[in-house]
Amino acid sequence: MAPVLEKQLPGAAGLGDNNKEDEEGQTLWSSILSEVSTRSSSKLPSGKNILVFGEDGSGKTTLMAKLQGAEPNKKGRGLEYLYLNVHDEDRDDLTRCNVWILDGDLYHKGLLKFAVTPQSLPDCLAVLVADMSRPWTIMESMQKWASVLRDHVDKLKVPPEDMRELEQRMVKAFQEYAEPEDANPASPRRAPTSGEDEAVVLPLGDNTLTHNLGIPVLIVCTKCDAISVLEKEHDFRDEHFDFIQSCIRRFSLQYGAGLIYTSVKEEKNLDLLYKYIVHKLYDFQFVTPALVVEKDAVFIPSGWDNEKKIGILHENLTTVGPDNPFEDFITKPPVRKLVHDKEINAEDEQVFLMKQQSLLAKQPATPTRGATESPGRTMSSSPRPAGRAGQPSVTSSPMASVKKPDPNMKAGAANEGVLANFFNSLLSKKTGSPGSPGSGAVGAGVQGSAKKTGQKPGLTDVQAELDRMTRKQDSVVSANNVSPTENEA
Repeated sequence: MAPVLEKQLPGAAGLGDNNKEDEEGQTLWSSILSEVSTRSSSKLPSGKNILVFGEDGSGKTTLMAKLQGAEPNKKGRGLEYLYLNVHDEDRDDLTRCNVWILDGDLYHKGLLKFAVTPQSLPDCLAVLVADMSRPWTIMESMQKWASVLRDHVDKLKVPPEDMRELEQRMVKAFQEYAEPEDANPASPRRAPTSGEDEAVVLPLGDNTLTHNLGIPVLIVCTKCDAISVLEKEHDFRDEHFDFIQSCIRRFSLQYGAGLIYTSVKEEKNLDLLYKYIVHKLYDFQFVTPALVVEKDAVFIPSGWDNEKKIGILHENLTTVGPDNPFEDFITKPPVRKLVHDKEINAEDEQVFLMKQQSLLAKQPATPTRGATESPGRTMSSSPRPAGRAGQPSVTSSPMASVKKPDPNMKAGAANEGVLANFFNSLLSKKTGSPGSPGSGAVGAGVQGSAKKTGQKPGLTDVQAELDRMTRKQDSVVSANNVSPTENEA
């Protein structure tokens, strides 16, 4: 029996050593697993979602692409997806935040079921985008998309106790907001969540969180660089922008939402928007206070605002009341229709002339003037046409009206004066009295010739008289000057 016992004792000792090694191994693995679980709990959570709503053309895709650091490139329609890289420099941790951008057409609102589920709802942040370049659409747009989100949350059929917990989390976050202390961290550090004294909780106002969706909401006004354009082209004043801000802030109170004005064109408040988003989703430390001084760079964090602070804007309203309908004061300007003139092709010249000829042929013939009218009556080139009202009649005799030209006068001017007097004398024959002197001189000859031929007096008698007068003035008028004068006659 002794040898057997001796054989068994070493075996028993060996089993004890194996048990000790197993216990040490299990302790080592337990410590490794505990360390891994501790590190994993401190890592940035994955699966966070940003839901973006807004009208077509409001700039929501461009805004999110700018936060992503990529060029805006919208592909397709319906529900667009991209992501934001979130980096925790303290722990050298990196994660991705999902971004879902819903199309501006209400037809695609059913696609929200792929972005928000009952399980992912607690990890969501809603962003309502308002277009400041079209301020008359802001309130209608925000009410429409908030209603779409509220309807979708109701359809998720989240258990009542879970939904109540989410709502209480929103109320607590709103009530416990405190002004950030002066700090300038080099990186977005995680905010402490324990070991701090509880802040004094204030009751909510009457119009605060009346529409509690259980998730944080952020209202982003894009294209705030258009404020200067509204002032110049649409006569917007500070009162208009104070009224717009007042309406947006009261709407934000109902959903417990934050408000921020941005401009991608001027890169205004984009970095602030990114920091606030990661603060709300990942509890990063946030040290920027509310900004309400500049009308194009407003920032109001959730929990800071109340009815009393909004009432400060109402002091600047003179022509409108704070409770007036938004669309009655912020009206859409009339659309300036661009008039596009139709191109008119000119018809052929010969066709146009043929049409005019046919029209003239259809018109009745105009009555002819009396036979006693002098041809000089119709000549419009006379320097001083006679027959005007209020002018005295000239001497009826053509020879008496011709004055001897001044030797110092230029030949052309003298000749024009002679011709003018001559034609005035001819015209006065028609309007003169029958008994005027010289009534039978030139006028009778012209009329007599007209009666013999049965036609109107021609230019032959006038030319003969001009030739006779020209021969008398050969000593004064040179041949070169007389020739163009005759051509003018």
